[in-house]
Amino acid sequence: MKIDRRDFLKLIGVGSAVLVLGPGSLAGAASKDAGKDDFLFVQLSDTHWGFSGPAVNPDATGTLKKAIAAVNSMKTQPDFIVFTGDLTHTTDDPKERRKRMAEARSIIGELQVKNIKFMPGEHDAGLDNGEAFQEFFGITHYTFDHKGVHFIVIDNVSDPTSSITDPQLQWLSAELKKLDKDSRIVVFTHRPLFDLYPQWDWWTRDGARALDLLMPYKNVTVFYGHIHQENHHMTGHIPHHAAKGLMFPLPAPGSVPKRVPIPWDAAESYKGLGYRSVEAKAETAEYMITEYPVKKG
Repeated sequence: MKIDRRDFLKLIGVGSAVLVLGPGSLAGAASKDAGKDDFLFVQLSDTHWGFSGPAVNPDATGTLKKAIAAVNSMKTQPDFIVFTGDLTHTTDDPKERRKRMAEARSIIGELQVKNIKFMPGEHDAGLDNGEAFQEFFGITHYTFDHKGVHFIVIDNVSDPTSSITDPQLQWLSAELKKLDKDSRIVVFTHRPLFDLYPQWDWWTRDGARALDLLMPYKNVTVFYGHIHQENHHMTGHIPHHAAKGLMFPLPAPGSVPKRVPIPWDAAESYKGLGYRSVEAKAETAEYMITEYPVKKG
């Protein structure tokens, strides 16, 4: 799979970026002919509700609301919206954890689209094995089908060792055995399934086992969060796409000695924050990704 220079510049640019993925194909725009099975979903990630740090984000209580307002104003409303983890910022206080989850759920409830999929991040679930998260947002791993695509939500955060764990891997194996090898499969998860940068916890300890289970299937695409920036990676024929966060950006893997949030730039407010829409073409297993920045207002 090749990415030409123009596509690469779009990916790293400040504005929106469009990427089309399919089995062995990559281009800069979608087909003009919309198929009957085409659909749109929106991915939001790493909202970290409850975070406080004016040097990093002086609008900590505003960015999630701005993103929700922007999604509500989209001319074409998505079929569903997915939050790929870290809805709330971690806290040792169980009461405060639940307070933040209740507030986040209330704000998210302002979305016009009510078909919303949730999964935890380690900030939501790592301290109590997902107990509070499940009280407010439901189960942490599951599957669903939509217009010819089989979606699999994997929980690689509730276990404190950054693992999926044996029982869930057995569940994944059983789910995949129900599918044909050319099924259209999209995986949602929080941490990357591959070893992006283990020194910064940008990996899943047993992610290779999940990828081994997915590898025999011809049309698999993974969307995840956790690293607070775009990242596009291939493991064999499987593409992985990290989303920007909605609270603070993080530096590129290994680019600095320590993983710390990038400070707020008053000259370029909300730089590095954003969300994405994904136009899915089930027939060809292509996914056109459009990146949107958080804007003032």
